[in-house]
Amino acid sequence: MNDPGPGAETLDVPTAQAAVLTVMRLFRTLERVDTGMTPQQYRILKLAGVGGERSARLAERLAVAKPTLTAIADSLVAAGYAQRETEAGDRRVVRLCLTATGRAALERADAAYAGWLRALLGETSDPAGVLEVLRDLDAALDERRRARLELA
Repeated sequence: MNDPGPGAETLDVPTAQAAVLTVMRLFRTLERVDTGMTPQQYRILKLAGVGGERSARLAERLAVAKPTLTAIADSLVAAGYAQRETEAGDRRVVRLCLTATGRAALERADAAYAGWLRALLGETSDPAGVLEVLRDLDAALDERRRARLELA
């Protein structure tokens, strides 16, 4: 069993189950937000960013197999959202870069997700607190990823 770390509260099984189901429900709900792209495409475009990202690095950051990333990247290229570019000096390295169409699609998706989240947070008693907890969870996920990579 994983050590919860210093200062972490003891988490009983029923509370953990409820929390996990809520996270899964959030994910399923996010999948249905009309953004014009799949959540996987969105994640790849966000991580690729304006400067581009190596395909192998994207697969690692997304925790997906390279063939899965290749299939999603193919769909982004076919849709005109991204293009593949070889790295100067090393043609073996391929970066996935956003196109102008991809940047526009990403802006639309960002707005759709922001609208969804704004409406959901409006139903909570502490929107700022929820956002703070999400930032804390994101930092914890980053820390776990860094630790896992150091062990590899």
